[in-house]
Amino acid sequence: MFRPMLRARQQLSESECVEILSQEPRGVLSLLGDDGYPYGLPMNHYYCPEDGRLYFHCGRAGHKLDAIRRCSRASFCVYDQGTRREGEWALNIRSVIVFGRIEMMEDRQTIYAMARRLSHKFTQDEGYIEREIQKSGPGTLMFVLIPEHMTGKLVNES
Repeated sequence: MFRPMLRARQQLSESECVEILSQEPRGVLSLLGDDGYPYGLPMNHYYCPEDGRLYFHCGRAGHKLDAIRRCSRASFCVYDQGTRREGEWALNIRSVIVFGRIEMMEDRQTIYAMARRLSHKFTQDEGYIEREIQKSGPGTLMFVLIPEHMTGKLVNES
């Protein structure tokens, strides 16, 4: 069902993919949008090491939710800032693509717990996090991307 990587020497290990998903704060979620057009949008995410799933938050309406309701299949691409080898101009960028299905979350306590974890990627200010959850939590939806396939790659820009 999923294609093997053509340049297998550039393939990242599963642990490297998990590291990138855990450390990088955002990526691009791709869905099947209106009239069959691809719809890719930047999203903050939380990778949960306990279940290997990706968690996202969103509002209660919009293009993204309409697309998810039409088709639960999605991909999510994350890439790091890249590094340069000494004396080289080209960046070496590690990227990960996760393919899977999206499910909407219903349990408010789980939603708030995952929102806290996601927030910790950006701030350790517990007071701020709790105020935001109190203020915005009731109007916030969360969904989870359940991975079916994951692949990572190291690319040199030269």
